[in-house]
Amino acid sequence: MDRIIEEIREDLSRRLAVAADRLTDRTLTEDPAYAALTGRAELRERIHHTLHQAVEGLVRSSRGLPVELAGARATGALRAGQGLPLDSLRRTYRYGGRLLWQSLAEAVAAHDRAALPRLLPGAGALWDVLDQMTEAASEAYRAAEAERGGRERERRAALLDALFDGSGPVAEAAAQLGLPERGRFAVIALGPGGPGGPGRLSGPGGLSGPGGPGGLSWPGGPSGPGGPGGLGGQGGAGAGSGGSGSARLWWRVRADGETGLADLGHQPLESLRALLAPLAVRAGISPVVATPAELAGARRLAVLALRTAPPSAAPGAALLDERLPAALVAADPELAARLRRVVLGPVLELPAEDARLLLTTLGTWLACQGSTTHAAQRLYCHRNTVSNRLRRLERLTGRALSDPAHVVELALAHAAAAQGPSPAGATAPAAPPGGPTPAGTARRSPRPPG
Repeated sequence: MDRIIEEIREDLSRRLAVAADRLTDRTLTEDPAYAALTGRAELRERIHHTLHQAVEGLVRSSRGLPVELAGARATGALRAGQGLPLDSLRRTYRYGGRLLWQSLAEAVAAHDRAALPRLLPGAGALWDVLDQMTEAASEAYRAAEAERGGRERERRAALLDALFDGSGPVAEAAAQLGLPERGRFAVIALGPGGPGGPGRLSGPGGLSGPGGPGGLSWPGGPSGPGGPGGLGGQGGAGAGSGGSGSARLWWRVRADGETGLADLGHQPLESLRALLAPLAVRAGISPVVATPAELAGARRLAVLALRTAPPSAAPGAALLDERLPAALVAADPELAARLRRVVLGPVLELPAEDARLLLTTLGTWLACQGSTTHAAQRLYCHRNTVSNRLRRLERLTGRALSDPAHVVELALAHAAAAQGPSPAGATAPAAPPGGPTPAGTARRSPRPPG
């Protein structure tokens, strides 16, 4: 094959120049990505160089030498940096291979038509060279894209950290993430567990961009895990919208937990609850804040909301404004432990099952807004059984459920027992759908048991 090429090299060089012109024009006409990202002169020069590299690769291959692939790798890395789709790059290599074979055949025929049969055995070798060049360019493209994605993830992680920690130029970080100066923002703190374990929402770098991580989508909006998209990215992150009101969501995974930033747009805060439901984890949601500068405080409130639900609680999202009494307890663990000991100490000293039974009954009674009848229905026992348990709790604690001040103490102490470890290992029952948490405020005045 190398002898044939040496015989036609001068004519082949002229034909490759024509082939480069043809492929350049076709590429710019048929592929909008190339037209948008490259100029004709640069594209034509690189195509011409690649065609000559393929010819030299064919010569080296016929001599038993490895094909030189540095040029193909450089092309792949360049196009990745420009943002050209990989399919476009591979398509150009494929078209170039056809034109190269055509140019070879025409040059051989023009030199000595009788020599054409000598060219045919080289067809397989030529396509092998072209395959090597295409794959080398593709591998370099993917490597460059991954490196660029890693840098972008690090940049976005730093921007989100600046917002969540309130450190650095917050306004600049918000602007680079595409957040408005004023809007409706909320922060989500996720508890452990759920599908995938730690980092279940993210890709490399502990970061997920706007849109539904893990395939989540805002009710009524598209999903787009893993990168720029609707509510619902990364692994990587980018600007995007999801659902009405241009709502967006970013995730950041750090050693201290997974945190989400929601740019709500016109979406109600409660829509986050439905959005998070498929994850089957506990989550805390901050109140809505109006500026990026308030996001650090919102993150602290989201973590506080998460702490209002005990680790054994059923999966679900806790909105801080629905858990304010329990949040008061969670805000000061030392004081919460004191409250637990002072108010419920005699209960917690009981055998584990007895303590659990009394605390569960108290929590259910509170969740049922002070109704002994409703508490009995939820506990699958007689109303008198509930009354007897509550009277025992009153005797042990020295507090009367007919006294509103004592009810407040017991409700807060119950929240403290649920949030922190206790000798009995007791936990609070889940609140009824749409109702207050066991430590929440009752909607009507609590009635004494009986």
